Amino acid sequence: MQVPLWLALIVVGLLGVKLIRPPWWLVAVLLLGGYLLADSQLAPAIDTAVK
Repeated sequence: MQVPLWLALIVVGLLGVKLIRPPWWLVAVLLLGGYLLADSQLAPAIDTAVK
C-alpha cells in the first residue's frame, strides 16, 4: 500500500499534536522541513540511513 507523502505528514502531525501537545508553529516547521528534505538531494542519503 502506498500512501501519499502529504497524507502521511498530516496524520503524523495530528497524532503528535494530540499526544504531546507541542506548539503549532513547531509542528508546522517540522512538517515543512521534513517535506522539503524528502524532495531534496539529501533524500537518498536519508533513505539509506533510515533503512
